[in-house]
Order: sequence, then C-alpha cells, then structure tokens
Amino acid sequence: MRLLEAAGSHSGGAPAKQLAREAGLPLPTAYHLLRTLTHEGYLRREGGVFVLGAAAGRLAGGGLQQKRRTMIRDSLAHFRDAVGAPVYFAVYREGEIEVVGVSDTPGSPACEEWADFRATGFAHAIGQCLLGQLDESGRRDYYDRHPVEAITPYTVRDLRALENRIGALGRMQPVIERQEYALGTVCAAIPITAGDTAATMAISLPLHQEDRLLYVVDRLRSEVGALLSTLSFSISI
Repeated sequence: MRLLEAAGSHSGGAPAKQLAREAGLPLPTAYHLLRTLTHEGYLRREGGVFVLGAAAGRLAGGGLQQKRRTMIRDSLAHFRDAVGAPVYFAVYREGEIEVVGVSDTPGSPACEEWADFRATGFAHAIGQCLLGQLDESGRRDYYDRHPVEAITPYTVRDLRALENRIGALGRMQPVIERQEYALGTVCAAIPITAGDTAATMAISLPLHQEDRLLYVVDRLRSEVGALLSTLSFSISI
C-alpha cells in the first residue's frame, strides 16, 4: 500500500529506487512487490517508471462506494435518533425505486418489506413521493411495468385515483400514507432535491402512534436541511 501511495503521488510515474525510498522499503523488497503489483494490474511500467494501473482505479472506486455507504448509514442513524422513528432513504434510479438505506432500532423496527418495494411504489409513501417528482411520461413508464393494484384494503383504488392524489401534492409537500402498504403501519415521506435525481426521506410508525406522525415528519424535515449536502453527495457517487 505504501508503494501504491508513493506511485500515486507522481502523476508522471517514478522509478523503483525512488518509490522504495519514499515507501521506506529495502530495494530488493520493493522490486519484488513492484513486480507483484504490476502483474496484478495495480501498477504499469512505462519507460522505466511505475504508474498506477487500472486495478488501482477500481480500488479507489471501491473506497468511494464504502465512503458513500458510511455517510448514508451515519446520516440515517442521526435522523433516526433525532425523530425517534425508523428512517428510510430512497432514490428513483434507472426506472426503479431503490431503497438505499434504512435505520431502525429493536424497540422501533422498520416496516417489513413483505411486498417488493420496487414494484409497489403506488402503495407506500416512499414510492408515491418519488413518483410525484417524475414527469408524466416517467410515471407512465413505471405504471406500465408495475400496474396499480390493491395490496391492502386501504391501497389507492386505481391509477386515476393515484394520479389525482399525486397531482394535488404541493412541490415540497410530505406524502402521508395510512396502511396502504402494510396493515398497522402509517408512513410519511418528504421529497429531497439532489440535482436531477428524485430522492426521498421517509419514516414509519405503528398505527397506534399515528398522532405522532405529523410531528415526526416535521422534525425530519428540519433535520434533513442540516445534512442535505451529505445526502446529495451520497446520491451523486
């Protein structure tokens, strides 16, 4: 790793002796490791100097993904503790609903995904909030692949009723859903502006705590504003 760091600090590459010196390694050890790193694709030898190879780029990409996951996990845990409820973060990516992260506690568990979240966006607050951020053709594309159907007695009746509900939503208005996806559960989702990506933060509560729903979602909105840059970065990478 020290050899890779040394090579990465020279945009035009560096010879083995210089890399060994900068990494604090004996020259024979450095030669052996450089040959191994070159064979594995982490380095390339060009004109007597070593430069980073394609495998090193993939390693860096993996680091970014790990950083993304860590930032999302820590942010969601902060929101969960601040509002006292399970918190969800989801985006609409490549035509599908993607729940990027969920944070809950044993005493306040998240809603069980008993029906595929991706295919039932019409029934839960997360999906309705994301669909409300799409244009008409984008929503129609989703409905063509995932037709509206009742999955509980409280699910929106049909496509026309769903479109009427979405059309009545204000631009940054939270979406409230009561037992439409899971019996005994109420949910709320707020839209998040992150460039061109439709995103949402959501919370869920057991039905007997419904009187807390509006307070919790208002608290979530105030908390999200402080960490919006973190979420936007997480979406972008």
